[in-house]
Amino acid sequence: MPYRFLSLLMFTLRADELEIVTRVEAQPLLAQAARVAQALELAGEPLPAATLKEIESLPHNAQGVERLQKILDAYCIAGIHINPEARVKVQQGPAAPRLVEQGWRTFLVKVHNEAGITPILQATSPQAGNVYNRNISVARTWTDLSFFNKPPMRAFLSGLEVEYRVLQMYAREAGKREAKLVFDAGQGTQDLGFRNEVDILFQVAPVAQLKFKVMDAGKPAIASFLIRDAQGRVYPSQSKRIAPDFFFQKHIYRADGEAVHLPPGKYTIEYSRGPEYRPVTKTIEMTSQAQTFEATLERWIDPSKSGWISGDHHIHAAGCSHYEKPTEGVYPKDMIRHVMGEDIKIGSVLTWGPGWYFQKTFNEGKDNALSNSDYRMRYDVEVSGHPSSHTGHLVLLGMKETDYPGKQRIEDWPSWGMPILKWARSQGAITGYAHTGWGLQIPKDEVLTKELPPFDGIGANEYVVAVTHGLVDFISTVDTPWPWELNVWYHTLNAGYRTRISGETDFPCIYDERVGLGRSYVKQVKADYADWIQGVKEGRNYVSDGRSHLMDFAVNGRAVGKGPAVAMGPLQVTVNAAAMLGETPDPVVKGKTASEKPYWHVERARIAGTRKVPVELIVNGVAVAKQELEADGKVRALTFAYTPTESSWVALRILGSSHTNPIWVGEGEVRVKDSIDWCIRAVQKCKEQKIGRVRLEEQGEMLNAYDAALREYRRRVN
Repeated sequence: MPYRFLSLLMFTLRADELEIVTRVEAQPLLAQAARVAQALELAGEPLPAATLKEIESLPHNAQGVERLQKILDAYCIAGIHINPEARVKVQQGPAAPRLVEQGWRTFLVKVHNEAGITPILQATSPQAGNVYNRNISVARTWTDLSFFNKPPMRAFLSGLEVEYRVLQMYAREAGKREAKLVFDAGQGTQDLGFRNEVDILFQVAPVAQLKFKVMDAGKPAIASFLIRDAQGRVYPSQSKRIAPDFFFQKHIYRADGEAVHLPPGKYTIEYSRGPEYRPVTKTIEMTSQAQTFEATLERWIDPSKSGWISGDHHIHAAGCSHYEKPTEGVYPKDMIRHVMGEDIKIGSVLTWGPGWYFQKTFNEGKDNALSNSDYRMRYDVEVSGHPSSHTGHLVLLGMKETDYPGKQRIEDWPSWGMPILKWARSQGAITGYAHTGWGLQIPKDEVLTKELPPFDGIGANEYVVAVTHGLVDFISTVDTPWPWELNVWYHTLNAGYRTRISGETDFPCIYDERVGLGRSYVKQVKADYADWIQGVKEGRNYVSDGRSHLMDFAVNGRAVGKGPAVAMGPLQVTVNAAAMLGETPDPVVKGKTASEKPYWHVERARIAGTRKVPVELIVNGVAVAKQELEADGKVRALTFAYTPTESSWVALRILGSSHTNPIWVGEGEVRVKDSIDWCIRAVQKCKEQKIGRVRLEEQGEMLNAYDAALREYRRRVN
């Protein structure tokens, strides 16, 4: 009878059932659960969509608290109880103890914190070699483990009565393996009788090699691959990746002949090579035997065949999402893989504040040695993290020297931008502003506004001054909201200046999804980096998200970026245009305002209820004609007719997706009074915002430059 009672008790209170804690407030617990869900997503092992939806809908009451614990407890490999005396004890949780050979798995750990303490929670194991084993003299190490303590998680306990931690475990070999998991919250918190330890038998699944055969137009290539199993887990384990695979990306890049290792099971693999290619998704079944995965890449367009060469002038190898090693970053061999994997023909890797002293060793004043005839990469400069940053981050392309004359530290560089632009120009560099829109935000999604931006950011703020001194070749587009970028550009074009635009991604700062989300397509004369940036300077390029294209733009046969202005009279405007939209609207983009990511995307241009986008003829910043383009990937020749009545600049755009540089018409300067007045007020506003952060000894030169800009604008009014 006692035996039957004990058996019944063991059945009803299983060792892996975790206590439901009722004395905890709902709001902070549900908020912490949301952060846990975000962390699991970042780790590449997201909760199922239905589970996330249920958690989001839970009521903030006792029923919500109980239901949340029942949901998350199922993912717990262990439950920890910290008693009022801050002693830690642990029991095995209900999650299946399964690991994967040569890979990481993610579990939850439930913490019932009666003591309300807030130290760092630690997890160790003798089988990981990081804790003394009391039972054997030498513990055979086969595993590794650590808590995921990166944002949105944190290392310290919150003090809440219940919270969940994210534990990651690695296995070096397959088979059944036992590990002792040891938890503590600092010295003196271990419970008596080894109750802060739990021995768990893990089943470690073996892996087999999946080799990639990657072909592009019959040639071996490199492509991006997003690999998920039936539970939605990403492979290789996302948060534990090392370069050239980046932990902040779900996909990886693999070249023909390279491989990954996967445990048995079903997988979906999505592959592509940038926005000029059609994404393909395949399902495979992995066994214990090695397999080959054939990825045949398929383009929907190839602008390079018509001489339009793609490039991204704003890529970083350190800083932002690379912050694992903020003073170092990654190497050229890692970056070229991403450039080639997204089919960016030209990649400018810009050295900036974080990692400046290490990364500048790759600034050689020439193409990196890993470049080839099809893909060229060069290290250049972004002036960011320097004292002048507040006036606008500068992009300096084609630099021969990296260090400002006479300055050993970036902290000693000038505290405003124009001296740096002059220095860069003196060595033949192409100069421009990064992420134009920051600080130039306007209240409506329109251009040529009368309202002034605040000029309080790090975009093309001081541009309205520097352009009058002939120091700006281009401003950047595509990586900030299009109204903020185009508004300032249109106004200065209307004031008679001829700055060009170029497309950029600012990877991995504004966007860390992939390089080449913002691009310039330059009509090449020579297939090299120097000609590509010269093409940006001359304006023989269009900018794009890669999903729409405005090739061979010409006015009366005069190609963009070529020759003098077109004579006044009737104009015939021609272009070879193409765009690619899905049959149905993309829900990720549909309905978003211009100030929400993605800032440029062809979906923004979709004509409601169709698969078409408008191609607009722009004269002095105003749309004067429009044609609808079927966005099915086919290239179509479009022709517009227009007769201007004054000297003008003419361009084409698919608003929010692509834009050409201008072609000028007429011998005189373009002079639109409203825009010149706007520029005058803009210089004054910019001075008010920036003067206080410029060193006193530099303010005189700065004020002289701003006054000269005002005089030049006023001259153009008359």
